[in-house]
Amino acid sequence: MTITAADWQALWLTLKLAGLTTLLLFVIGVPLAWQLSQWQSRWRHGIEVLITLPLVLPPTVLGFYLLLLFSPNFAPGQWLSQLFGGPLVFSFTGLVFASVIYSLPFMVQPLLAAFHANGQRLTHAAAALGIPPWVALWKVLLPASRAAIVSACALTFAHTLGEFGVVLMIGGAIPGETQVVSIALYQHVETMEYGAAHRLALMLMGLTTVLLLVARWLGYVLAPRSSNAAPARPVVGVLG
Repeated sequence: MTITAADWQALWLTLKLAGLTTLLLFVIGVPLAWQLSQWQSRWRHGIEVLITLPLVLPPTVLGFYLLLLFSPNFAPGQWLSQLFGGPLVFSFTGLVFASVIYSLPFMVQPLLAAFHANGQRLTHAAAALGIPPWVALWKVLLPASRAAIVSACALTFAHTLGEFGVVLMIGGAIPGETQVVSIALYQHVETMEYGAAHRLALMLMGLTTVLLLVARWLGYVLAPRSSNAAPARPVVGVLG
């Protein structure tokens, strides 16, 4: 099974895009999910709907509006072009921006569910001990939610690996710049190079399967046990 240099380049670009997207979304998603879990306003539901939209919208619809948003013909695109020294459309930076928006619910939803399940009890215990909320988040809630964090990161990474509609609309298919594996696979099929398409599809499927199996194993290992587990450390003990 021979993989061409162009296909290896597309695979490396895909892994770089998925890694950067996961890292950025971890930094954005943790405080966002924390704030949403603590916020009692009715506006919270509207924000949660906006975050969930990429799950239900066709990727081409989201990609089309991001294409307009990033276009230098409109004010937001002009501002972004000045900020990053060039237009975001048909660039790797634009792909990262679009992937962060497209994959946002895959990071936020698992964290939000974990914070809803653990947050109130641990936050109240920390508050009773005079511990500031952000210290409680960092030293109590995040360690207690590590299985959900692994799940959120794995889902975000795997989802970004398979992006097609959004990357096609924003990045096109520039080799070495925006041509990721899903786009290279589509081009192989268009030119009837089914052998090359099969090799790329098999490689991506194998990579995603291994990633999800590892994430599932880590989630099992890191999940709190209801029995046969060491007694839970009190909040004071956790904070050292």
